[in-house]
Amino acid sequence: MSFLTFKGGIHPPEFKEPTAHLPIEKAVEPKVVVIPLQQHIGAPAEAIVAVGDTVAIGQKIGEAKGFVSSPVHSSVSGTVKAIEKRPSVSGEDVLSIVIEADGKNEVHPSVSPKGKLEDLKAAEILEIIKEAGIVGMGGATFPTHVKLSPPPDKKVDTIILNGAECEPYLTADHRLMLETPEDVVYGLRAMMKVVGVEKGYIGIESNKPDAIDVMKKAVANYPNIQVVGLHTKYPQGAEKQLIWACVKKEVPSGRLPMDVGVIVNNVGTAAQVAKTLKTGMPLVERITTVSGKAIKNPKNLLIKVGVSIKDIVEECGGYHVAPSKIIMGGPMMGIAQHNDEVSLTKGSSGLLFFTEEEAKLPDEKACIRCGKCVEICPAFIQPVHINNFARKDMMESAEKYRALDCIECGSCSYVCPSKINLLQGIRLAKRYIIAKKRKQNK
Repeated sequence: MSFLTFKGGIHPPEFKEPTAHLPIEKAVEPKVVVIPLQQHIGAPAEAIVAVGDTVAIGQKIGEAKGFVSSPVHSSVSGTVKAIEKRPSVSGEDVLSIVIEADGKNEVHPSVSPKGKLEDLKAAEILEIIKEAGIVGMGGATFPTHVKLSPPPDKKVDTIILNGAECEPYLTADHRLMLETPEDVVYGLRAMMKVVGVEKGYIGIESNKPDAIDVMKKAVANYPNIQVVGLHTKYPQGAEKQLIWACVKKEVPSGRLPMDVGVIVNNVGTAAQVAKTLKTGMPLVERITTVSGKAIKNPKNLLIKVGVSIKDIVEECGGYHVAPSKIIMGGPMMGIAQHNDEVSLTKGSSGLLFFTEEEAKLPDEKACIRCGKCVEICPAFIQPVHINNFARKDMMESAEKYRALDCIECGSCSYVCPSKINLLQGIRLAKRYIIAKKRKQNK
């Protein structure tokens, strides 16, 4: 099998060994969950329950507000104890629904199989996906029904599933493909039917040969779906890089995948679509890799949305040593957490506990103008210049140098011999430019 890739990128240590061969375990039922109403890109959901209400698993508790939004459902049965702002993954306090579980695990009456894929119409599947609160489960959390609703002038002909899982440490998608490959394929077929496309791809990195073999067998009866082997390289799972590797289409600067006829989703998202169609259960739990040298027992856990980091630590036997850093997601693009009270969300693909040795960042030195950041940048921008403009508050210049094209993979910071945090400066510039554009639009 030949392996495909993109230009640029890096090869950080994988650190996947602690969990790559561990089967998915169902986490212990939580006593309390804190479910944020903002755990997706777009407008936050609006609470439709009140303090004192009794809720069941799968019951909608937050209604989507606007097109780019997503409903939220209860992951436990129990009583709503509070609706208040709580710490969130983003670092901000977010309005959340606090539910005390009753241990009965009662499922809401609305949760029931939706029918066979062959019998469902495209519009029906799209509505089911929307009402189930399904979002991108690779970490981006973009509402899936929005992705699957391209404007009439965008002629989409291909859907690609990201099974690369290129971030170090993370193995949740790997285990998902090994253990439930039929759900990944079923979900992909459902999404292809929604959009009306005939061609589907599943991209998997070469460091997962077992997953490639399993998924090839799973698609054997579907000649319009192809498993694509990808070179193990970061950020192989980024949308534009994955599109180039699989179908050799380049997404122009400032444009979206649908502008070249492609939609990209995560394998976990596809599996959730399948689960929802088959059982009616909305997105109320997800697979999360728990790893890092500070945690005693690394695991791949099926965790209910709203469970606290503290509960997961207990599930994994506690700490070897007090962690120096806790990261939600992967080490390259994940977000450091300021405490262990934060709840896991729909996008929590990883939960990493780093020792001081793992988390230590070297001191910055002066740029030696080696050009390595430009050479490896998968977005073909000049990180060193954008960072310099941002630090000197020259945001217009940063915009001219295409700061918004940065995919925030962190490859530039990783490869920099002077250990300059280039990504931090670029993020600052992006936030300024986006805020300016929003103000102008208003």
